[in-house]
Amino acid sequence: MASEILFYRANERPYGPFSNLYRREFEFENERFPTAEHAYQAGKARKPEVKAWLMAAPSPALLAMAAHGLYYWDVSPGWSTLKFDRMKRILRAKYSQHEDLKQLLLGTGKARLVETATVDSPVNRLWGEVNGVGQNKLGELLMEIREEFRAAERTTSQSRTRATRIPSKASA
Repeated sequence: MASEILFYRANERPYGPFSNLYRREFEFENERFPTAEHAYQAGKARKPEVKAWLMAAPSPALLAMAAHGLYYWDVSPGWSTLKFDRMKRILRAKYSQHEDLKQLLLGTGKARLVETATVDSPVNRLWGEVNGVGQNKLGELLMEIREEFRAAERTTSQSRTRATRIPSKASA
């Protein structure tokens, strides 16, 4: 297994699904979203009409571009402090609702997951890395979700083991 797995474009195999632009519908906060990017940007808009405008974007990439250009007064209060928690909850929903995506994530072992953009921008250096420089927040959140799933599997496995033990004669 590679010590580092790089991903960026939604159509790249096999790790394109790690992109927030990857199309796989899921439910989040009682709404259906076609991509993680849609679910994320839906929380950014302060006004319902701005959210509707963003959701009407013809592609996830154009949605992201439009959302990055919002005026300050169109962004939900506290967005800069809330966005990472929101993204983590979105990723948890996306991967828990699609077993194949969950298994892809778990199949990365202990590899460091890195969103690697080619265009240098503050957004790309926040969520990923450009030429090895950046905070890689998306990769970090994916690795946290991966560990949550592993911990849940261990707990489930331990519970099954305890439940299937045959009682000894002394305890019967």
